[in-house]
Amino acid sequence: MIARTRWTAAAALSIAITSAVALGVVATNADAATTTLCASQTAPAAGGAYTVQNNEWGSSASECINTDGNTEFTVANSAIANSTSGAPGGYASIYKGCHWGACTTNSGMPVQVSAMHPGTVTSSWGTTQPGSGAYDVAYDIWFNQTPTTPGQPNGTELMVWLNHNGPVQPFGSKVATTTVNGVSYDVWFGTQGWNTVSYTMSTPTTSVSNLDIDALAADAVSRGYLQTSWFLIDVEAGFEMWQGGAGLATNSFSVNTGGTTNPPPTTTTPPPTTSGCSATYSVVNSWSGGFQASVNVTNTGTTSTTGWAVNWTFPGDQKISNMWGASDTQTGAVVKATNASYDGALAPGTSAMLGFTATSTSGSTSPTISCTTN
Repeated sequence: MIARTRWTAAAALSIAITSAVALGVVATNADAATTTLCASQTAPAAGGAYTVQNNEWGSSASECINTDGNTEFTVANSAIANSTSGAPGGYASIYKGCHWGACTTNSGMPVQVSAMHPGTVTSSWGTTQPGSGAYDVAYDIWFNQTPTTPGQPNGTELMVWLNHNGPVQPFGSKVATTTVNGVSYDVWFGTQGWNTVSYTMSTPTTSVSNLDIDALAADAVSRGYLQTSWFLIDVEAGFEMWQGGAGLATNSFSVNTGGTTNPPPTTTTPPPTTSGCSATYSVVNSWSGGFQASVNVTNTGTTSTTGWAVNWTFPGDQKISNMWGASDTQTGAVVKATNASYDGALAPGTSAMLGFTATSTSGSTSPTISCTTN
């Protein structure tokens, strides 16, 4: 991440939420070979062992990625044109683990840092990098002080920059140059409620094979940026885009934990057609007299939706001021949020996210939430 205000690639809480005003639609072609993800939309990969996310959180420009259900994706189009002295427009990426409470299957995480030894957690990643635009090619690896969290991790964000294009740099300040497993890195560090340490490769590359995350974590521990009692919960890889980015691609990606890989998904007889959805409510931020929250809606059925709605009753005097990613009606404490025009169509397993700000003198306690689909 670059210095200045903190937008962190994966700070996809308000991140992905505010990006939901973009034009994202999940669209699948006739044989379901390719899925297009826009705004904050996500899709499972490799049978749910990974998740691909568009995560355009800092821009409302047209930007989408294509993925085919494997551990790969391509930035199909990007009109992002942010200043390189500010936040990127988004972080198109793939991850294994738990991203703001959304978890992949059989990830092998959390892993306590004290249990991480050489070869415990490794990753391989192959990319295509166009010569135009302003972007980085970076891992975003998250550690939390406890084994799980439904929102923003509160430990350390560890980034590994393979390369970048244009005048962009990590968050914080350069504090050292080091060599880890024979690879030379510049080390950057900054804080913003959590630690952010970035390792930028002195010699840029388009791919890594069996990158040992344990060794980088050990270096961060030795510098006091990471605690051995904390937990690795998420490994992400992708592209922060400030300007352009079309043609960026992840051609392959894998994360191994405990020296093992997830078994391939078992082929089974397709279950009967079902419809349904789940909704997760998270408080993003709070302040005296108000707060910001998000709701992640996932199609849990076996057929695509044409629309969805979520309902909840606030426990106090909370009053919504502004909502994005959905339209809302509130009568007293009762709230109904209905999909926006661009995010009602969800393929099975994909998600949409809405966000809102609200006033309150009685706190920001999360309500019980229900979800229905059309």
